[in-house]
Amino acid sequence: MEYLDSILKKIDENKEEMLQTLQELVSIKSVVEETGGEMPFGEGVHRAFSYMLDKSRAEGFSVTNVDNYGGHVDLPGSGGGVMGIVGHLDVVPEGSGWEDDPYSGAIKDGKLYGRGTIDDKGPVISAFYAMKAVKESGAPLKDTVRLILGLDEETDWKGMTHYLSRIAPPDYGFTPDGDFPAIHGEMGILVFDIAKKLSPAGSKGLELRSVKGGNAANMVPDHARAVVRDTSGTGYDRIREKVASFREEKQVKINCKGVGKSFEITAEGVSSHGAKPEQGVNAVSILMDFLGNLEFVNEDAGDFIDFYNKYIGYELDGKSLGCGFADEPSGKLVLNVGVIQMDSEAVSLTINVRYPVTSSQEAVYSSIMPVLDQYDLGLVKGKHEEPIYIPADDPMITTLMEIYKRQTQDAESEPLVIGGGTYARAMKNVIAFGARFPGEPELGHQKNEYISIDSLMKMTRIYAEAIYRLAGA
Repeated sequence: MEYLDSILKKIDENKEEMLQTLQELVSIKSVVEETGGEMPFGEGVHRAFSYMLDKSRAEGFSVTNVDNYGGHVDLPGSGGGVMGIVGHLDVVPEGSGWEDDPYSGAIKDGKLYGRGTIDDKGPVISAFYAMKAVKESGAPLKDTVRLILGLDEETDWKGMTHYLSRIAPPDYGFTPDGDFPAIHGEMGILVFDIAKKLSPAGSKGLELRSVKGGNAANMVPDHARAVVRDTSGTGYDRIREKVASFREEKQVKINCKGVGKSFEITAEGVSSHGAKPEQGVNAVSILMDFLGNLEFVNEDAGDFIDFYNKYIGYELDGKSLGCGFADEPSGKLVLNVGVIQMDSEAVSLTINVRYPVTSSQEAVYSSIMPVLDQYDLGLVKGKHEEPIYIPADDPMITTLMEIYKRQTQDAESEPLVIGGGTYARAMKNVIAFGARFPGEPELGHQKNEYISIDSLMKMTRIYAEAIYRLAGA
């Protein structure tokens, strides 16, 4: 540990430079655009990638560019092993409602604001300056420390697939794209559609013409809309009364209004990541709950509403649907209804499941089929990512936990299993390690995203000690 004090001192000396570097990187709008050619993920992502490679060369690191699909920055060791630090430079779109320019890198009240500051540009810069501090301290390394730069983590991981087709994966390492203290498991991820063709209404009366809500499987929908039509001439006064009563009883945001000869019912929820739906309020579930109070002449639509409310409703663990699995490392299965599309001819419900590390996709699918068969519903399989799991007593986990506890004085936190998916899934012996500290808000993908400067410094100290402890000679 003779070099550690020198390493930590270098981090403090480089603080202002690190903040400026992060501001410059945040100013580049690196949202993926599928353009192909020499810039396979678009000009913005390419500019961010080029910026990091140029910065690394200027600091005396060796760099590798794999066809502009990804690359790495090396701090060489004396032996043949490689410790990987796997981050990404792409960001999700900025969205609306920001108080400042999302690409300004504005610093206010000890926080640096901008898209990507916590996911994942801030942590990448933190890891880079941890490597720089180790390099400047002269600490000997047995293993090469390799900062791997992914370019499309927020979309399809084509860049990482291409990179790993040309470059051998590291022997071990971490990705600074999750939570502290250390993540030793990531739940399996399934995306699938529940679908059915609908028969037309058989008589005059109240028809359900359409239902629409949600934008993506891995997001909790914050808005849902239904359009109904009364073909009998009875009118919509009774529905207005039911909406008002439902709003008062359930304490939810639901409204209605006439639209020509039809009637529109809208529900508002609170968006959150699909891995943590308990942090949001699902607008689709609110709307379907209300629609269950109406009698529709198109029976298939009514049956689907009945299915939804009986077997999904507001549940987040899949218990009623039949897949309420749980285990000690993971806790309960997580189920998020992300998107609904219904018209007079068909309905499709997109669901995102995070299943425990000891379970499997086969177990999930086989457990829900009896309910789907009961309602003559089809299942269309989509994305699947296998779970990953390293025991909490693995030497790498215990070492990272020791480092985290020493640098934070947090003796209470334990290793985590999460529902999210990181680059740890792309290679063996890599886990997510930071960068969000316990108790900090979940700001990735949100408006007014920021990183606390104190947290940035703290994580840089943690990453520097991790490099020294794991890769040091």
